[in-house]
Amino acid sequence: MTYRWIDHTAEVELEIEAASERAVLEEALRALAELLGVECDEALGPASTVPHEVSAEATDRPTLLAAWIEELAFLAESEGFVATRLVDLDLHGGDLRAIVGGVLAEPPPLVKAVTYHRLTFEPSGDGYVARVVLDV
Repeated sequence: MTYRWIDHTAEVELEIEAASERAVLEEALRALAELLGVECDEALGPASTVPHEVSAEATDRPTLLAAWIEELAFLAESEGFVATRLVDLDLHGGDLRAIVGGVLAEPPPLVKAVTYHRLTFEPSGDGYVARVVLDV
């Protein structure tokens, strides 16, 4: 018997630079939709998307970002709902309540987990910078 190690890349890293915390969360939503193969068309009005409520809680901003992406990925896998736009956001402390618009699709079960490896979400210059690694 023998064994061998095989290199396998199964992660993608998302880096975001944005002017506000809301913009970071919105860019994360748009990036996930793109990863799942759904375009975020600015020309689509609110009437062409299905609304959905999303909530997440965490002790700090980096963990809240991870929880936000986990919720969006869960909706995609469990309900076939891919969020494509952030309609409304209420962000207080560690609580996030949002209404997102999106489409019903057949996204691939691509995101296995949101990891905490290299996870950041912090002020930088005049805005914010965030990083999250997804296990795919």
